[in-house]
Amino acid sequence: MSFLKNNNSAIIRKLTIKTLKANKLRNIFAIIAIALTTLLFTSIFTIGIGITKSFEQETMRQSGGSAHATFKYLNENELDKIKVHPLIKEFGYSIMVSKGENSELLKHHTEIRYETDKMAQMSFCYPTAGKMPQKENEIVTSTKVLDLLGVSHEIGQKLKIEYNIQGEKRSQEFVLSGFYESDDASNFSMILVSKSFIDKELVNIDFKNTKFTSQDTGFINLDVMLKNSLSIQEDLDTILNECGYSNNKGAENYIATGVNWAYMSSNFNSEIIIPILGAILLIILTGYLIIYNIFQISVIKDIRSYGLLKTIGTTPKQIKKLITNQAFLLSFIGIPIGLILGFLIGNILLPIIMSTTTIKKAYIPFNPIIFIGASLFSLITVYISCKRPGKIAASVSPVEATKYNEVKIKSKKKIKKFSQGISVYNMAFCNVLRNKKKTIIVIISMSLSLILLNSVYTFIKGFDMDKYLSKYIVSDFIVGSANYFNNQKLFKSESDIVSEETINTINNLDYIKSGGRVYFNLGKDKVSFNDVKRTAQVYGLDDFPMSQLKVVEGNIDLEKLKSGKYILENVQTNDYGNYETKSAPFDVGQRITLSLGNYGDKEYEVMAKIEMKNNMTARYYSYEAGEGYPVRMILPSSEFCNIVEKPLTMIYMFNVHKNNLDEAERFIENYTNNIEYNMNYESKQVYINGFKSVQNMFLIVGATLSIIIGVIGILNFINAILTSIISRQMEFAILQSIGMTTKQLKNMLKFEGVFYAVSTILVSVIIGSIVSITIVAPISREIWFCKYEFTILPLLIIVPILLILGVLVPSISYKATSRKSIVERLRKLE
Repeated sequence: MSFLKNNNSAIIRKLTIKTLKANKLRNIFAIIAIALTTLLFTSIFTIGIGITKSFEQETMRQSGGSAHATFKYLNENELDKIKVHPLIKEFGYSIMVSKGENSELLKHHTEIRYETDKMAQMSFCYPTAGKMPQKENEIVTSTKVLDLLGVSHEIGQKLKIEYNIQGEKRSQEFVLSGFYESDDASNFSMILVSKSFIDKELVNIDFKNTKFTSQDTGFINLDVMLKNSLSIQEDLDTILNECGYSNNKGAENYIATGVNWAYMSSNFNSEIIIPILGAILLIILTGYLIIYNIFQISVIKDIRSYGLLKTIGTTPKQIKKLITNQAFLLSFIGIPIGLILGFLIGNILLPIIMSTTTIKKAYIPFNPIIFIGASLFSLITVYISCKRPGKIAASVSPVEATKYNEVKIKSKKKIKKFSQGISVYNMAFCNVLRNKKKTIIVIISMSLSLILLNSVYTFIKGFDMDKYLSKYIVSDFIVGSANYFNNQKLFKSESDIVSEETINTINNLDYIKSGGRVYFNLGKDKVSFNDVKRTAQVYGLDDFPMSQLKVVEGNIDLEKLKSGKYILENVQTNDYGNYETKSAPFDVGQRITLSLGNYGDKEYEVMAKIEMKNNMTARYYSYEAGEGYPVRMILPSSEFCNIVEKPLTMIYMFNVHKNNLDEAERFIENYTNNIEYNMNYESKQVYINGFKSVQNMFLIVGATLSIIIGVIGILNFINAILTSIISRQMEFAILQSIGMTTKQLKNMLKFEGVFYAVSTILVSVIIGSIVSITIVAPISREIWFCKYEFTILPLLIIVPILLILGVLVPSISYKATSRKSIVERLRKLE
C-alpha cells in the first residue's frame, strides 16, 4: 500500500517559501537573531584561538624556538643516535661557542653558535636579509645586536665580536652575511657563525666522546619536531630509552631534555573544560531564547493556517518539517552574515585584548575550525529552538486551530477580580500575562546580559592590587648589576655588586623615603642540626629590607636579632601563604650550626620563619649532591658583615615619596642607561602595569560578551513587543471602536514595556545575587589576588536605561504599525 503514502515534499517546499514571504518582519528578526548567535560563536572562537595562538607564539619567541623539544648538551655520537629515531619528524642542531662578551651586550643576552638552516628557522634567527654564514669570518645576528654595537643594518658591515673559548678570551672581526629582525618579546639574540669557524676555533674539542655540561664550549643542542604536541615528554622518554639513554639525573647515561612550554597542549589543564563548556552553553541558551521566541510567536500567529493545512491532509511531521525548513532557510542567510561579522569583530577585539597584556603582537587566526564550529553550533541552536514551536503547530487539531488563543483563563475568580476595576494599568498587566512562557523567555534573555555584566564587574572589582604586588615586589625600586637581572647570568661573581657610586647617588635624591642593602655570600655555605644538613644561601639585610619580610611563624625582635645569637629561616610559600617543610626544615627555637666555608662555624637560634620575596634573593638555588633541598638563611647586616670576610652588596632597595614615583623612574632609567651602564633596576610600576593588563583583559572580554548578549536580549524584547502589537491590531481596533483613546492605548503599551523592564530588573537582582554568591564568590576566593565583595551597582546603573527602553520601544513600535485607520483594521474581521 506504499503507493497511497502522502508524499508532497514539493508542495512543502513551496509552502515554506510562501510562508517566508508572508512573514517578512519575522524573517528579519530571525535572520538578525541567527546572525547574532553565529556572531557570538564566531567572535569567541576567533578570540579564543587567537589568544591561544598569540600566547603560544609569544612564548615560543621568549623560549627561543618553535621546536617541540630539545635534547641538550650532546656530543656527536649521542646526536647521531637520537636524530634518526622514527618519532622525530624534523630536526635541527646547534654547536655552542660562547656568550657574546662585548660590554655593549651586557644587558642583552647574546650567544655565539653554529646552527643548521633548520635550527635557525626553528629558533627564529634565520636571516630575513642576506644569507646564512658560509665563510670562516661571516656571521648572522639580530638587528638589536647591530644597534647595540652601533652597526648599520647593511650586508657586508664589519663587526668586532669578543668571546670566550674554554676560559680563553678572544676577539675577531667578522663580516655580516645576513641579519634578522629582533623580537621585542625576547631579551635574547644569536650570533650565528659558520661550520668553517667551528672547525678552526674548536679544533681541540673532542666532539664525539666528551660528556658536555651547560658550562662547556662545544656542546650540541638538538631541536626536534615530533609527530604531534600531545605527549611531548612521553615521546622524549621513549626516544631516550630506545636509544640507550636515561632521563634520570643521577644516571651515567643521563641526557637532559627540555619541553617547549609554549605548546598549550603540553600544559593543558583539564579544569578549563568546564568554563569553556559553560560559555558555549550560555551562548546556545542566549541564541535559543530569542530564536525560540521568534518562531513560537510566529507559529501562534499562523496557527489557523496550520489548522487549514491539516484539513487538506498535511501530516504533523510535514508541518514540523515546514517550520524546520523555514528556520534552516533563514539560517543560510543569517549564518554567513554572522560568520563574517563575528570574524571581523573578533579580529578587531583580539588586538585590543592582547594590547592589555605583555604580548606585543596578536596573531589573527584564519582557521577553518572557527567557521565550521560556529556554523555547527548555530545550526544546532536553530534546530533546538524551532523544535518546540513545530511541535505546537503539529499537535493542534484543525478545530482547535480556528479557536486557538494565547490567553488561557484558568479561573473565573481572576475575571471577576479584574472586572471590578478595569484600568489601563490592569489591562497592561493582563496582556503581559497572556502568554507567561513568552514573557518569561523575554525577561530571562534580557536578564542574562545584566547578570553576566554584574558578575564580571564583581569579579574584576575584587582584583586586589596590594595582594598582587605583595607577591612580587616589596619596594618601589630595586637596583643591582645588569647580570643580576639577566636570567642567564644572575649574581654569581664579585663583579656583580651594586656600585657605591650608585648607592650614594640614590641616597642623595631629595625624595628618598627609605632604603637599604641586601648582602649575599657567594661561598659554599652549609647549615646543620644533628643529622639534618643542607646547602645554604646566606643573606644579610639592612633595617629597611628586614622590615619588608613577612613573618610566617614566630616573631622578630630586631634588637635581639642584632645580638648575633639569632637567625631567620626563609620559607617558600604558594599563592595562598602555605609552605613546604622541605624549604624550611628547622623549627623556631631550634639551634643550628652555620658553616661559612673558610669563615668557620657559628651556632644560632632560629628566631622565626619568614618569607623573603624572590626578587630580594639571588633568584637561583645552588644544589649539591646528597645535601637535600637548599635553604635560605637571613641575618641582620651588622652580623653578616662581622662573620663574612667579603660581604657583597647584591641589591639596593628603596622607596620614594608617592608623588615622585615617575620622576624617580625617569632618573633611574637615565642613570642606568647613560651613566652606569653595568647597573640595572626593577620598579614596582612594571608589576602595576602587569596587574592592570590582566584586569583590563577580563574587563574587555566580559564587557564584550555582555554587550552582545545584551543586544540579543533587547532584540528579543523589541521582537516580543512589536510582534505582540502586530498580532493585536484587530484587538486594538475593537478597543478603539468602543471608546478607548489612542493616548490610553499608547499608555497601556508603555505600561507593558515598563512591566517587562521592572521584571527584568527584579529577576537580574535576585538571580544575579545568587550567581554572585554561589559562583563568583568561590571563583574569586580561588584566585590568590582576589577578594570578594558583593555588589549590584551595575544593575542599579542600568535601571533607568531599561525603564527608558520599556517606554520607548512600545511607543515607536505602535507608531510604526498603526498607519491604517480603525475601519480598515476592523474590515479584516470579515
